[in-house]
Amino acid sequence: MAGTDAPMRARGMTRRAALGAGVALLAAPAVAQAQWPAGPIRFIGIFPPGGGTDILSRIWCQRMSEVTGEQFVVENRSGSAGNIGTEAIARATPDGRTIGLASVAPLAIGPTLYRKLPFDVTKDFTWLGGLWKLPNLLVVNNDVPARTVPELIALVKASPGQYSYASSGSGTTVHLSGAKFAAMAGLDMIHVPYRGGAPAHVDLLGGRVHMIFDNIPQALAEAREGKVRALAVTGAQRSPQAPEIPTMAEFLPGFEITSWAGVMAPAGLPPPMVQRIARLTRQALEGPDLRARFEENGATVWPADPEEFAAFRAAEERAFAPVIRAAGAQVD
Repeated sequence: MAGTDAPMRARGMTRRAALGAGVALLAAPAVAQAQWPAGPIRFIGIFPPGGGTDILSRIWCQRMSEVTGEQFVVENRSGSAGNIGTEAIARATPDGRTIGLASVAPLAIGPTLYRKLPFDVTKDFTWLGGLWKLPNLLVVNNDVPARTVPELIALVKASPGQYSYASSGSGTTVHLSGAKFAAMAGLDMIHVPYRGGAPAHVDLLGGRVHMIFDNIPQALAEAREGKVRALAVTGAQRSPQAPEIPTMAEFLPGFEITSWAGVMAPAGLPPPMVQRIARLTRQALEGPDLRARFEENGATVWPADPEEFAAFRAAEERAFAPVIRAAGAQVD
């Protein structure tokens, strides 16, 4: 079978299919044995199905199926702020058949947050490339009367220890955004961690928690449907998807936290395969349809090569360390 990187005819993917757990993302059968060993490629998603990172991962996998002609099967291995799925990637056979999501939570925050991790971020992975960056969005449930960040600060200060913020797990940017907000504004709030963004939103909508700083795709969609109220984004600038929503830094100067994700494999992947996968990843990200779908979900395409990705991850670990220590967020 002749190897080629030419994109194949795109196939649509329904929203329902995109959100289904473990959905196999299929492509036409004739392209890429020279690019990967024969057989389906397992992509380990480290958060539950239905959340923002899962949606974006499936969009990328769909496009990679079209580019390579291979079958990508998404396997969600969630829990412990992405550490369970990340460990599964580290323990996989380095033959190119298993790759997975490289996320800021376990790879840049986890090394400082946790005293011990089940993997070594400097030794257990092969970095393949960047995928996206996106800010978080602070939303409150509709029972919270605050309509601006200053009003929320005043409300929480008036009732210390009575307001809670959800997260997709300890050590995620969702968690640290809330911890940084509490620290910078001098607030006493309760952190309620979940196994991912999707279950956190169930309790947010049900009124069991008061707020969340979640990745922008799901939070913005719920805000536009009137299910929650959006107060601020955590990026350095206002989001192009919602320019009417202010940044946290407009109220708390210096506040900035941005989520990011890439793709990685277990350590020991042969260098020629690393370069092929990196090239195909970049090719997939260059497609205008993928870029548009990422932007619809609040994300910006981030086509970093393996070396750039590795350097960026290390710099992010250094940058997050003082934030974690200042917030007193370190855990066993």
